[in-house]
Order: sequence, then structure tokens, then C-alpha cells
Amino acid sequence: MPVLVASDLDRTLIYSAAALALTMPDARAPRLLCVEVHESRPLSYLTETAAQLLTELGDAAVFVPTTTRTRKQYLRINLPGPAPAYAVCANGGHLLVDGVSDPDWHARVLARLAAECAPLDEVGQHLADTADPAWLRRHRVADDLFAYLVVERELLPEDWVKELAVWAENRGWTVSLQGRKIYVVPKPLTKSAAVREIARRTGAELTLAAGDSLLDADLLLAADRGWRPGHGELADSGWTAPTVSALPERGVLAGEHILREFLRTAREGC
Repeated sequence: MPVLVASDLDRTLIYSAAALALTMPDARAPRLLCVEVHESRPLSYLTETAAQLLTELGDAAVFVPTTTRTRKQYLRINLPGPAPAYAVCANGGHLLVDGVSDPDWHARVLARLAAECAPLDEVGQHLADTADPAWLRRHRVADDLFAYLVVERELLPEDWVKELAVWAENRGWTVSLQGRKIYVVPKPLTKSAAVREIARRTGAELTLAAGDSLLDADLLLAADRGWRPGHGELADSGWTAPTVSALPERGVLAGEHILREFLRTAREGC
């Protein structure tokens, strides 16, 4: 039976220049491979060693990129190795098969959100009414499924995020602060649900996962084995679970370590 590897991308496997966290002297820094270019600018990287590990992983397991990115944002990424047959975008709102969203899955997601959560328009209006232009830089809606804000983190009042989380909780939504972005996402919109569907389709009996944020917690808990880096929302809160290993590395070297663990475990099958 195949092994399924479901991994978050940003700040788990791939990193912006600002998130690399390279602390060694320049002469000892790892060689990097750019895997995302947008508007002629390089955006995301992994180490060349990680690129080789990811190529090997594509031959040893069913590798599933599992991201909060929209489909358009995901398709900008050019990962090394075999093209993934499956991917999860918009935090589980879209299940991509050979790069195309599965319409039946998407319809099921929309039906559940309509039944269980306050509408996106209500959430968007609340954000527009309460966010302060002094620290708000952009307000975006992702694939008509959830909203996120880009903020000046140093100007953002801590109490504002806490108050937003309480407001959202009462309406079936959750809040995640990741770097300069505040995500407001319907609770039923989960990466784990989409990954379970892929496991069912592929017949996988072992699922491995990795992620760094609160939005990855459900994915890590649903997997047989999981890993989180030493940075990010989960690390900052001290979050852990019996089947999840907390790695010490921060930044791009954490991604390399995660891929080593994926490959080793996939080959051992346990």
C-alpha cells in the first residue's frame, strides 16, 4: 500500500528570503534553489539538498502539497521531482487532481460551509469595519472561501486579534496569525478532510504530515506521524501531540530535516 505524505508548503518546506533564518557565516550557508517567481521576482526557496530529498520522496510515496494558498498562488510554485498527482489548496476547499479542482469535492465543501458557518460576506464586513488603516495593508478573499489580512505586525494591537478570535468562534470560524497575515477561516474548511479523501482514493494505509501553523494542527493530528519545525505558530505556543515530533531547526534547514524524516519513514513504512 502506498505511503501518503501531506505537507504544508510556506514556512514548512519552502521559504521566503525573510524566513530563511540562516545564522551561519555566509561561506557555510547552504546552496538554495528558487521554486517560485512572481512578477519577475524570486519569492520562495528550499535548499538544494531539500530539492534532492523531495525528488526522491516523489518516487517513494504519494506526495501531496497541502496549502492554504489559493489555486492560482499554488500553481506559481515549481517544485522539484515528479509533478504531484494530488494537491490540497485553499486549506481544503479545493482538491486538485493533476492540477484541476475536483468539482464534486468543492461542491461538498461549499454545502458544509453553508450549513455550519456564518457567511463569508458577514466576516468580510466585520473585518472592514474593525481593521485599522494604521496597520492594515491589504484585505483579501481567497477563492471565495475565507479571508485574510496583510498587516504591519509591529503596529497590530494584540487585543484586536484576540477579540477577532472570540467573534469568529461564535460564528463557526477560526483565526490564525502567521507572520504578517491574519487568516479567518471556516472551521469545517480543513486540510485533514481533503487529505483523508486522497488517502481513500489512493489506498494509503500510512499518512505522514508536516506543518507550522494553527491551520496545520488538524492535519498533524489526523496523520499517523507528523513533524513541526522549531518556528511558527505551533512552536511559539508550545503545541505538540503524541504522534508529532517537534524539531529544533528553524527556517529553511527545518524544511530539509522534515524531508529527511518523510523519506526515511516512507522507506521504512512505519
